[in-house]
Amino acid sequence: MEKQILGLHHITAIAGDAQRNYDFYTGVLGLRMVKKTVNFDDPGTYHFYYGDEHGTPGTILTFFPWGNIASGRAGTGMATEITYAVPEGSLDAWKERLSRFKVPFSEIKEHFGEPYLSFTDPDGLNINLVVPKTPDTRAPWQTNEVKADIATRGFHSTTLSLKEIDATASVLTDIFGYRLLAQEGNRYRFITDTVQQAGIIDLLALPEGQRGLSGAGINHHVAFRVANDTIQMEYQEKVLSKGLQITPKIDRDYFFSLYFREPGGVLFEIATDNPGFTVDEPLDKLGMSLRLPKQYEPARGEIEKVLPVLK
Repeated sequence: MEKQILGLHHITAIAGDAQRNYDFYTGVLGLRMVKKTVNFDDPGTYHFYYGDEHGTPGTILTFFPWGNIASGRAGTGMATEITYAVPEGSLDAWKERLSRFKVPFSEIKEHFGEPYLSFTDPDGLNINLVVPKTPDTRAPWQTNEVKADIATRGFHSTTLSLKEIDATASVLTDIFGYRLLAQEGNRYRFITDTVQQAGIIDLLALPEGQRGLSGAGINHHVAFRVANDTIQMEYQEKVLSKGLQITPKIDRDYFFSLYFREPGGVLFEIATDNPGFTVDEPLDKLGMSLRLPKQYEPARGEIEKVLPVLK
């Protein structure tokens, strides 16, 4: 089982203002800033990682806050919903909390018998909080305001919006080892049995749907988890054998990455558990200082002058 895809590793999205993004995810949602670094391809832009205490794969939401970037449009060919697991009985408390911070939300609905609450972050990114049928036993990160009785446990699922789902479903089942669990209307739920949490992908069939546009409030890519880079390279061969193009292995300092675009247009990543977020900071100091990829360390002074100062 360890040599298989282990559910979600992380999800990366695009934001506008860095301070606003930081305030929302650490303050309103109560996530931990696990790592404050920069975009590998654009060191004048932050790369924020939010998650649980350890930055455990399956809890990590990351952002590129590109300042005054225009708003994107959610649509087909992209991940359009991020869903966090929360404890039973916590949704009313979340409604009160979101109201207090003037965050609009929808009324509680259900998918596959699981109640969920929907809202958007300040850039328009779609977020759901769901109470899973099977309670999520992961230990949450807690803050002074967001205690364990309501705190998010990590990802429950993500939703991919697609004009046609069959080719994407084949990637999930034939390469990644997922299986179709259930269908509700045009929503198809796929699950992996290798993990108890962060193992669900919903495919939303929208044949007449408008194609999404990248920008603030839009998901950039979805990363799937493997235990190490030896297993990762076996998946590179599997992807290539299906006639899909995939990158060489890329060192992202905290994990190794492979990227490919699945047939429906969503950018997929295969990311490793190793070496993890404590490779350059102790656990109790995670996210407290700016960490730079080694190639940018000589330019630290110039980079720090460009980056917004977080309060």
